[in-house]
Amino acid sequence: MSTVIEFKDVSKRYGDNIVIPNFNLAIEKGEFVTIIGSSGCGKTTILKMINGLYEPSEGEIFVNGENIRYKDMIELRRSIGYAIQGSILFPHMNVSQNISYVPRLLNKKNVEKTEQAVNKWMDIVGLDHSLRYRFPDELSGGQQQRVGIARALAASPDILLMDEPFGAVDAITRAQLQEELKLIHKKTDITIFFVTHDIEEALKLGTKVLVMNHGEIEQYETPKDILNNPASDFVMKMVEKQRRSCNLPDDRLDDCEFSGASCGLLD
Repeated sequence: MSTVIEFKDVSKRYGDNIVIPNFNLAIEKGEFVTIIGSSGCGKTTILKMINGLYEPSEGEIFVNGENIRYKDMIELRRSIGYAIQGSILFPHMNVSQNISYVPRLLNKKNVEKTEQAVNKWMDIVGLDHSLRYRFPDELSGGQQQRVGIARALAASPDILLMDEPFGAVDAITRAQLQEELKLIHKKTDITIFFVTHDIEEALKLGTKVLVMNHGEIEQYETPKDILNNPASDFVMKMVEKQRRSCNLPDDRLDDCEFSGASCGLLD
């Protein structure tokens, strides 16, 4: 697989406060990377540096092999999907207009293609077409979040950045959105970088889990490897509950297949 996102010796500081001391990471095409860690560990800072919302103090960031330092930031951001908690929809635009916002910028004269994109993504994220002309304040929280995800995906980006996108919805809606996002990832092979504060969500969704503490990487492995072989006391403490749920001795966790019946985390 090819590397889609790469951090090389990246640091970030605000005045004398060093948030990210020295960060190196390569994310391969098609990975679903969930990032979890202590409060203030730099999760969102890392995410926002990918699309240039934050600039690194030192180091280089590459997207699809190009150093983003030399990229047009508007062009870069239009090519990367971005969904955050609460969806932040345009209140004066209806569902169709919100979803088609970026495609309309990219295909100003191709109305038919834009309409096709709206229909496609409404179906994929589970939005009934009867909602097409409703405005954000006429939608439930879960519907708003679905519109936000559809908008982030409507331009068919190679990369989707998500910053705790399901944090503001109820538990049932959250579970539904998680399943829909897993299906979207399987269907599109998009590369997803997903910030969460919920270790169970990180393990359930990610093909790789990035565990951070004080701006540094504690471990970057598959969910199964994270659970089987925690790399530090910090990681062990974070996944202790999930390890116990497998009902296996510590030295036999490799026997856990993480099916819904065993530990309830992964299919």
